[in-house]
Formats: sequence, C-alpha cells, structure tokens
Amino acid sequence: MNILVVVDMQKDFIDGSLGTKEAVAIVPAVVEKIREFDGKVIATRDTHAKDYLESAEGRHLPVVHCVKDTPGWQINVEVDEALRSKSEVRIIDKPTFGSVELGEYIKRSNDTAAPIEKITLVGLCTDICVISNALLLKAYLPEVTVEVDISCCAGVTPQSHEQAAEAMKMCQIEIV
Repeated sequence: MNILVVVDMQKDFIDGSLGTKEAVAIVPAVVEKIREFDGKVIATRDTHAKDYLESAEGRHLPVVHCVKDTPGWQINVEVDEALRSKSEVRIIDKPTFGSVELGEYIKRSNDTAAPIEKITLVGLCTDICVISNALLLKAYLPEVTVEVDISCCAGVTPQSHEQAAEAMKMCQIEIV
C-alpha cells in the first residue's frame, strides 16, 4: 500500500496571510499528483483557534492564519476538488507543525496483510510542516520508505525550502 500525505494546502499558506508566489506555483503539480496517485490519500489542515496570537506559536509567528472555519483555513479549491475525486481520503486537522494523530493513524494503517510500502508527502511549508511530518512519520515507521516530492512543495523562502530538503536527506527521507 502507498500513502500520499497532502500537507496544509490551505488558502492562508497559498495566497492568504502567509502565501507566497512559490506556494501558488505548486498548486497545479499538487493537483496532478493527487489525481494520478494510486493509494490512500490523507490531507492535513493547520488548525488554530481565534486566540491564536495568545498561543506559543502565535507569540513566535504573530500572523493570524488558518483559524478554524475561516476562508483562510479552507483547503485550496483546486486541491479540494482533486481530493474529492479520490475514493478514499481522510482529512486530519492539526494544531501544530507535526501531527501525532497523522503518525498514529498511518501506523495503525500498516496492516500486515497490506503493509505500507511508501509514504509520499507534498505541500506546505517544506521547512516547517512538511519536514516536521516527514520526520514524525519516519520515527513512527522507520522501515517504511518516506519520500517528499520536492516539486510539489514550497517553503517560507526558496532558501529555507532547499535547507529543509537537505536536512530531510540527512534523516534518510528520500527527496524526489
């Protein structure tokens, strides 16, 4: 079994409060990846409360984003349409960079009758949530191939995107 994890392809990270031109540019590639993927698809949503600025993250990154049930929290329309075209999709709301719920769900999915062969990650931001979840998944399933399709990712800056790719390589996460 193969799993595709689509990380935080939400309006606020694409063309909203924390959006970048690089994030906008990867949307078509992510949509194509989802549509062509043969396997289980999981999407994450960065999810914050209205009191975000009072949280530990909000004190370090004082830009309100991905507040639950706001337009910026929603998954990009094109990405959402691609996700809806799949027969099996799970969406996991995560309150922080790496999702323990995602790791536990994927570990439970590693059935001996249909073991996970590969987990592929795409999405935003390479240098925060993608790297956090890639490392978390590698820790939960150290014998499973974890890869990041770097053409379907964007970082806060092009430089931090590249640095995150190099860091993941050092942790035996395949960059494709």
